Amino acid sequence: MAATPTRTWGTPATSNLTRLALAGGLSLAALLLAACGGSSDGTAAGTVSTPSVAPGALLGTASTSVGAVLVDAQGKTVYVFAADSPGHSNCTGSCLTYWPPVPAPTTLPTASGDVTASVGVLKRSDGTRQLTVNGWPVYTYTGDTAPGTTTGQGVNASGGLWWVVSPSGDQITSTASSSPTHPTKGY
Repeated sequence: MAATPTRTWGTPATSNLTRLALAGGLSLAALLLAACGGSSDGTAAGTVSTPSVAPGALLGTASTSVGAVLVDAQGKTVYVFAADSPGHSNCTGSCLTYWPPVPAPTTLPTASGDVTASVGVLKRSDGTRQLTVNGWPVYTYTGDTAPGTTTGQGVNASGGLWWVVSPSGDQITSTASSSPTHPTKGY
């Protein structure tokens, strides 16, 4: 019967294998982080003090390097999905994991402040109510880690591009730096 060779941890073969595994893991982590965060122009997303949204309001505004943008009641930037169309959402399944719909209440408040867009409701196929801006379904982005950041701006995911929305309801398609500066009250 042949003797089984033994190897102790820390020998050169194990150390090289450990280094290789660690390097592969770090590369994968860096790739995942690059896919999920940061702005589309390669700059880190900026943060701002929580955008001011009037009590009971659905939307407010925040000033960013791409201009004034809509934010939800929690101060998170609002996006539209270019693959959607007015009155119809194409974001389903795993898309909703990263781009949750902005929920719509049963009764919408009247417009006020800096928000001049038309606000409405889309009834989703699962029966939930999603807020619309100028007819387009709106979402937030889980990659925005602080109120008022715009790391989802220009992201190409789930079959289309994602754009922030101006207070008038227009899609902002520029991809300048994503540092918000001055929040204001809104809808």
